[in-house]
Order: sequence, then structure tokens, then C-alpha cells
Amino acid sequence: MSSDEKPSAPRSLAEALRARDDASLAALLRARPDLVTPVPTDLTQLATRAGTRASVVRALEHLDRFTLQTAEALAVAAEPAAYEELLGLMAGDARDAAVVAALPGAVAVLREQALLWGDDDRLRLVRTARELLAPTPQHPSPTGLGPSVREATAGMSPGRIQEIVTAAGLASTHDSVSAVTALASLFSDRRRMSALLSEAPAESLEVLERLVWGPPYGQVTADPAARLRWLLDRGLLLPTAPGTVVMPREVALHLRGGHAHRRPEPVPPAVEAAAARRPQVVDAAAAGQAYTALATVEELLKDWDEGGPAVLRAGGLSQRDLKRTAVALDLSEPMAAFWVELAYAAGLIASDGEADERYAATPFFDEWVERPPAEQWVLLAQAWLAGTRTPGLIGGRDAKERTLSALGPGLDRSAAPEVRRRVLTLLAGLPEGTAPTAESVLARLAWERPLRGPQRDDDLRSRLARWTLSEAELLGITGRGALSSQARALLGAAAHPHGPAADQGTGSARDAGSPQGAGSPQGPGDKLPFHHHTVPAHAPGLVSPAERAAASAAAVRLLAPLLPEPLDHVLLQADLTAVAPGPLHRPLADVLGVLADVESKGGATVYRFTPGSVRRALDAGRSASDLHAFLAEHSRTPVPQPLTYLIDDVARRHGHLRVGAASAYVRCDDDAMLNEILADKRAVALRLRRLAPTVLAAQADPAALLDGLRAMGFAPAAESAEGDVLITRADAHRSPPRTAPEPVPEGPPVPDGTLLAAAIRAIRAGDLASTAPRKPAEDAIAQAPGALPRTSPADTLATMQAAVLTGEAVWIGYVNAEGSASQRVIAPVRVEGGFVTAYDHTADEVRTYPLHRITGVAELADDEV
Repeated sequence: MSSDEKPSAPRSLAEALRARDDASLAALLRARPDLVTPVPTDLTQLATRAGTRASVVRALEHLDRFTLQTAEALAVAAEPAAYEELLGLMAGDARDAAVVAALPGAVAVLREQALLWGDDDRLRLVRTARELLAPTPQHPSPTGLGPSVREATAGMSPGRIQEIVTAAGLASTHDSVSAVTALASLFSDRRRMSALLSEAPAESLEVLERLVWGPPYGQVTADPAARLRWLLDRGLLLPTAPGTVVMPREVALHLRGGHAHRRPEPVPPAVEAAAARRPQVVDAAAAGQAYTALATVEELLKDWDEGGPAVLRAGGLSQRDLKRTAVALDLSEPMAAFWVELAYAAGLIASDGEADERYAATPFFDEWVERPPAEQWVLLAQAWLAGTRTPGLIGGRDAKERTLSALGPGLDRSAAPEVRRRVLTLLAGLPEGTAPTAESVLARLAWERPLRGPQRDDDLRSRLARWTLSEAELLGITGRGALSSQARALLGAAAHPHGPAADQGTGSARDAGSPQGAGSPQGPGDKLPFHHHTVPAHAPGLVSPAERAAASAAAVRLLAPLLPEPLDHVLLQADLTAVAPGPLHRPLADVLGVLADVESKGGATVYRFTPGSVRRALDAGRSASDLHAFLAEHSRTPVPQPLTYLIDDVARRHGHLRVGAASAYVRCDDDAMLNEILADKRAVALRLRRLAPTVLAAQADPAALLDGLRAMGFAPAAESAEGDVLITRADAHRSPPRTAPEPVPEGPPVPDGTLLAAAIRAIRAGDLASTAPRKPAEDAIAQAPGALPRTSPADTLATMQAAVLTGEAVWIGYVNAEGSASQRVIAPVRVEGGFVTAYDHTADEVRTYPLHRITGVAELADDEV
């Protein structure tokens, strides 16, 4: 074929794919990653897989609204359809300028994703997509159009068809086919159809108006009214079943002015601004919330330091334990559930795996808590962005009507990372400091990924978007509703210019070859997803670990100066309280957290000293002198005398009683104190008896005995079997090393460039092997078309040896050790010892094949050699 000749039109999707270059194939596999898992053997198998129902459904679900509307219009158009027919269905008789400008891009997206093939004069929607989108009585088309005249009259008697044609003012014909064709031509002719409807009674036109935008079906009685009879006689309504009529597609299109959809949406809705503030104010507010988030997570983990709540038999946290945790954190239960899930997603808490299974902090928590606050926040933010667990579902019910619990099963939603990333990308497209309205964000997301079927206000993606906006504010990703600078850096958006219209886009401005679809420009964050498993199927590419690390470092650098500096002092007051006017250095906070109880939190934290808190510090191994020195060193005010007295009084009584294990015992050098304990009515439950003047035995375990004596006002100390005082530490319990839960991917991951190149090379080579013309051997065994070549062993050996001498490539059938058969194109270089060594064009490498596994061989045709 000369270079001036026009290539022939493809006859199938496989031929259309065969005509593509490698860049176009890579775009297809990137947009539809399920097609590359596993790698197809050739382009025919790739086309077959692209037409399977599961793959087509997934592809349709990732189209934006206008591209999906285009596919829906093609499903009701002729097969094949010319571009001009499609344009008429989308832009109508008035030729809407925005639709005219956007339609080439939508067609390009459908063609690129192998949902559409053929030249512009013969556009064909893949059969599976047409079946999914075409109207049926059980599943009306989203366009609201009914069947065509030809489809609606398929079961009608020839006599009745001739009656309709005559009533419509057409000449009768000799057969039903030509009569139906003439009727369809009448309904499609704007001038003649207008003339016919001008004769219709007003009541009949009202009936048509009610059906024109769908659903196109209606009910009639056995004796229809005159207004319906006029329409039925002329075929403007056609019977489909007893008592049911339908408006033919051609009639509806005439009344609609050619539109397949009532409201084509070529341009995505703009994300509207709710408020605009100075970026510095937004960053400060977000940093303040980030600090609160860190303090909340740390408080949660410290509350669970000695062993957290028990794990339910079915997994997760009981409602009672969640309520107790919420009270301890002074939060509502939904907010407490969010922080529990976030700590779990970040790998900070896990089950300890013991017989009495409980939740506890992981060893990673000790590493995390020692990091600078900005780095702590980045780790939490990344875990939230990549996680698929959805705290907003807690308290709801699963498909089996079981209540969903915090940390329990059933909370993973694979769409969560993509929705979070997309919401934040939309925020990044606004000017810095601008907060969007939630309604406009939801409208934009609904346009980008519309629901197929009846629209619902409570669909999962909308709920995920609402939760994203609220959770981002809690975590400090946003401040006062606007995306913070540190979050932009974490998204990789800091280096990208943006402005008021950066993410609004129009159908006319989009790239016709963009896999994003009509009117869906890429936001700044689209090019920097966080982890390979969080990238949606339409993401344009992947980032390297080095790029992710750079984004994290940039976020740390921006956030660190905004966080408050930790203090090394407190203010002691005479009412046995200490005021921390800001965050404290960790050693000071750790000791003060043991020595006193937190009474209130906020900009300043108030600690209260009580006999129980002082005893807790003494139990941890501190002496009274240690506590006096600690307070004197870290207080900017003099140590109040009441606090000094409190410490000395508790220390004087601390350890005077000793409790050990017998079942349990109490010993004390002061027998008068033991007499006092025995005489106390509150000690009855402990079932004490005297063993010696200084020893009491109890029928209770040491822990219960310690609690009972402390409830009576004593300050006992536990001792070991050697008689030494046991020192208890609050951070003693940790789970074994645990990894953070793996997100549940929404689908196969987007292949990287290396995998794409290897897959395309393998597909091309396999296609060459399956389609290359070949010359059969003279005495080749008869075979069916497409079967493996079959030649005798002698002919196979002779052909191979000849190919080594001539350097020509040959076509072989090969069966491997597992019994899998394949076709290959090889160039033999050596034949000896029952093996042939050859360059395998299919695998693009030199391989050695046992001759006994080669089913047959054939030379390639001269034009392929």
C-alpha cells in the first residue's frame, strides 16, 4: 500500500487496537488497569477482555457525566452511527455551542478507553456497553428514550402496520419492512413531522408532552379515549404489551428538538467559594488544629497504655468501651471513633494477641511520640489520606444488619482514598485561603463520577466527601474550611500555580485525548498521589518514593514554625493545681501526667494534685524528695505549702502497709494499724485473718486487696516475693510489633511505566505470532484455522536447520511443561542435542526449546520475512 492510500476502516475492536501506537495502548492500559492483569497474550485477547461485562462496567463508572451522556446517546443511535448523527443527539437542532466544542473530547475519551471504535463516519460502541445503556422495558435508558419504530413494531401484524402507515398519510406498501421504513422516515423528517402534529388535537399533544422526556411507557384501557386513539392510529404511540404503549424514539427526538438528554452537561460545575481569608490565618488555624489532633491521639494512647479495651469476639470495640473512651477524651462518640480509627490506621494501636485479647499501643507509638510534632502530624495525615477504613460508618449496619463497630470489620471502603484526594485537589484549585461551599464540591464530584441509575442524595461518594471535609478540619488539613499551605505541600500542589479558574475547566478547553474525560481538567494534586494503591483508575501517573518524601519534608518545613514551642515550666497555685500555659517538653509532661490529674484542657492545661495522684508517682518509684525537687525546678512560682504538706503526708503513709501474694497478705510493723483494719466493716469483703502480730492473710488477689485498702483510706504498697516494693509504670503494656492495616484497593493498581512498556512489548510480540502470514509445509497435517501448526518431527527438524542457515524467522506451536500451548515467532540460531536455541520475538529474548515440545513449524510469508 502506498503512503498516499488511506488505511482501510477497522472491522473490529481488535483491528482498531492493532492500528494504535504504543503511546495510545499505554493510555488505554493506564485508564483501565484491569486489562493488564494478567498481561494479554495478544491484541485480540486484549480486545476481548475490554469487552467483558465487568471491565466495561468499571470503565463506565469512571466516566464523567458528559462522556457518559455521550455513550448513552451512542447506545440509542444507529449502529454504526456517523459523528453528525451523534452531534445531533447531543447538541440538538439548535447546535449548542458548548456541546459542539466538548463532544470531540468525549468521543476521544471513549475511543481511547476502547469503549468506542471506528472512524467518525462509522462509530461503534462496544456491544457490552450498548447492552448496558440501551433502553429496555425493564431498564429504561437514562436518556428517557424508548425503542425505535423498527424495534417497537417487530411483533406487529402486517395488516396493522399498513393501517398505521395509511392513517399517517403515507402510501401503503407491498411489505412490512418498507412500511416501517417509510414510517420511521416520516417521524425523522422535521418538516413532515411538524405538519402531522399540527393536525393533532390539543389533548393528544398533552399526552405526548407527558411522555417526551421519559419514561416513554404508558398504560391504556381496552377502549382508549379519543385523544389516545388518534395517536395510536398514526403510530405516534405503539403497543408493546396488553394495556401498555410506548412513544417511539423518533417521535420523542422530534419533540425534544433532537436532544437525547434534557440537560447535556458539557462543562463541570464550578467549585464556589464560601469565604476567603488571608492564607496566614488559614495556616495558623490549621496548625492549631493539627496540634490538638496530636494531643488527642497521644492522650488516647496514654489512656490505653496499661492495656486498652477488650477485643470483641467478632472483632472491634464495644459500644460501652467507645463511650468510656469518649468520656476520657471529653469528646462525642463519633469523634472519639474517628481518632481511634486514625491511630489504628497509622499503626499506633493494635490487638495484643494474648488470651485475654485487648487493644494496646504498639512499639511504633514509642517511636512516633519521640518524633518532632510536625513529623508526627505528617504520619497521621498520610495514614488518613491512604486509608480505606471509614469511621463515618460506625454505628450503622452492614448488609446482614449487624452493627458496625469501631476497629471492627466491615469499615473498609475502597473509594475513600480517591474521594479524599479528589476533594482536597478541588480545594487546591481555589485561591489560597478560600473555603468552598460543601454543596458545590458535592456537585462537582457528582459530575466527575455520576451514579448510573436513579440518583440518591445518600450515595457513598457524597457521604465520603462530606466526611472528608469534616475530618480534614479535625486533622488540620484545612483551616476554617480552606486548604492549608502544609496540606498543599503534602499533596504536591505547592509547586503548581493555581488561581480562581485553575480547576474549573470548560468542555472546549479540554484535551481531546485526556483520560480525565470531558471538562475534567487535572487539579494540582492529581499528578502526585500518595501511594500506588490509592491511585484511582483514571490517575495520570505515579510518583516515586523520593517525590513523596520530598512532599512530606516540605509539609514538615511549613508546619513546624506554626506549632507552639514546648515549655519547660508550669505555674503552681495554692489550690493544689498547676497551670501549663502551653505544650510541655515531653519529660516534664510525662512526670506531671503521673504526679497530677488533668482537670481541664485548652490553650492552657490545668493539672490537679490529689492524694491518689501523688501515691501514683510514689508507686512509680519516685521519693518525696524527688517530687519536691522536681516541682521546685519546673515551677515559675513558689511551691505552695499545701502541696508540700500533701506530698509529705502521702509519702509518710505510703508503703507502711505491704501487700504480697499468699492468696494475698498484708504485713505491717504497726500491729495497731492491723487491728484497725480488722475492725473496719469495709474489710469484711476482703476476708482477712491474722497470721502473726504483723501479718494478715486475705482470700483475695493482691490487686483486689490493694484497691480495697486504698478505698478504706490507707496507702499500701505492693511487694515482691523477696519483700521489695514493686514499682509500677504506666507505659508497661505494649502489643507485639504490628504493621498498619493495608488499605483495600478499589481495583488493580495503575501500572507504572516499566510494567506498561513490558506489557505492550509482550502484547505486540504475541500479536505478531498469532497474525503473521505463514507458508504451510508441503506435507503439513491438516489443521483448523487458528490452531497450532502441526508438522512431523522430521519436517520440524529440517525446517529448523534450514532457518538456521538462512537466518529467517519461523512460526511454531509450543507446549510448555505445564501443558499450556502458545504460538511463537522465533529466529533459530542453533539446533543440536534435541534443542533449538532461537531469538523469541514473542518474549523479546533468546530462549532454548526442546524439539519434542514443538508441535509444528511453518515459514512466514515472504512479505513478513
